[in-house]
Amino acid sequence: MLRALEIRDMLIIDRLDLDFQPGLNVLTGETGAGKSILLDSLGFVLGWRGRAELVRSGADQGEVVAVFELPDGHAAHGVLEEAGLPGGEELILRRVNSKDGRKTAWVNDRRCSGEVLRNLSETLIELHGQHDDRGLLDPKGHRVLLDAFGAYPDLQDATRTAWRGLAQARKDLAQAEAALSEMRAEEDFLRHAVGELDQLDPQPGEEVELDSRRRQMQGAERIREDVARALQALSGEGAEGAMGDALRWLEGASEKAEGALDGAIDALGRAFNELGDAVQGVETALEGLNFNPHELEQTEERLFAIRGLARKHGVAPDDLGGFAADLRTRLAALDRGDADLAALQQALAEAESSYDKAAGALSTARREAAGRLDKAVAAELAPLKMERAVFTTEIADSDPGPDGRDAVAFTVATNPGAPSGPLAKIASGGELSRFLLALKVSLHQKQSGVTMIFDEIDRGVGGATADAVGRRLADLASGAQVLVVTHSPQVAALGAHHWRVEKRVEDDVTTSTVVPLGADERIDEIARMVAGDTITEEARGAARALLASS
Repeated sequence: MLRALEIRDMLIIDRLDLDFQPGLNVLTGETGAGKSILLDSLGFVLGWRGRAELVRSGADQGEVVAVFELPDGHAAHGVLEEAGLPGGEELILRRVNSKDGRKTAWVNDRRCSGEVLRNLSETLIELHGQHDDRGLLDPKGHRVLLDAFGAYPDLQDATRTAWRGLAQARKDLAQAEAALSEMRAEEDFLRHAVGELDQLDPQPGEEVELDSRRRQMQGAERIREDVARALQALSGEGAEGAMGDALRWLEGASEKAEGALDGAIDALGRAFNELGDAVQGVETALEGLNFNPHELEQTEERLFAIRGLARKHGVAPDDLGGFAADLRTRLAALDRGDADLAALQQALAEAESSYDKAAGALSTARREAAGRLDKAVAAELAPLKMERAVFTTEIADSDPGPDGRDAVAFTVATNPGAPSGPLAKIASGGELSRFLLALKVSLHQKQSGVTMIFDEIDRGVGGATADAVGRRLADLASGAQVLVVTHSPQVAALGAHHWRVEKRVEDDVTTSTVVPLGADERIDEIARMVAGDTITEEARGAARALLASS
């Protein structure tokens, strides 16, 4: 509910503070007094697109503050949460417009964008008038309105779920067909490459091992002769034999040397042992240098084959195994491709069947709701002196989508047998107002916290018809909040709260203000609406009669 509206320096309003109430709030005043400025200011703080020049002449900036009460479960709470803005029972919107055109907005003292304001406004305010383009006259929104009236959210959810499943099944099949087509285009390559890699069967680390073994064998032939000579120089015929002879000779002479040779004998013994280890090591190395020339040839062939395949496929030699596994996976997918496609096609057929079933049930519910809505609108048109008019909710086939496959349009005929057509094209100004009101009353679902504004929706009607319009507005305001800008005394008399919009000129400066009316002031205002500028006692009597009958 809109609780308060504060306006500073907007157009011809210098300062205005309004406190609104639940129920039917009426705003009246002479033409040009500034009633539209109130709606412009409210639209400004709600982020609606409107006049470009809003700042009052001579002021640096204009400002509007709107305060709303938000009950639990109000849709605005979700918008605030999604935008990361603070919530609570009270919502304060503030927007400033500088004289150079810059606009700045706050929600509960947090900066926000105009888009956030507009998203909030959709949950806070409904504006209706002869030029209503926010839903009732726009065929794009008729299906949403019918669904709200019909109240079948389970069928809507089921249809949306089935549509998501259908969309996913189509996507999966399309991706599989594209992948299979791509693989079939390279089938010869896959089979040849997999066969080649399987035949070679390269192992991780094998290229490094082969390269090391190849270099070892290539170098062995060059050093083997030197190693053999060294072994010969160290072994029995060389140093080992000479050292053995020297040791025997010294040991034979040691008995007569009286210990002079003991140190030399011990050192020579240690050297003899070390020499033995050296000889063994050289022998082992020499054995390692023995290789089969055919082995070198085989090693080189495999090494070159691995490196050649790695270059061919643009991968590292050690990655050939993983590359081969990937090719095998693709080839296996190709081999089972037809079976996979058949399974996906079956899944798509099942998804289409599920969607058809869900969308069909939703269509049936919509047609039943359309019949109820047509009867409800017809019942509302009769008191509005349009009992011969015909309202029809037309449902036609449309492209399937998440909300089903129905196109919904509200059409009217002003008289039985007359051609029907869209609301905006068939009805005259006064008729359009009454159609909109009847439709709105029929569609109203006691939306918690939504403020409905009707801007001169009673234009072009008077007398009993205007009274009927006012009574429909009063019914609509029961348990809700409705703001009506009106020139009709019959409608004004039915308001629970009444404000008069006045324009004043002081020191050649024109300003507009809004005055809450008490009981006596209300009689005079309604009398003015009845009689014009000159208020007579007869007009006051008529005003009292209207108020008494409200």
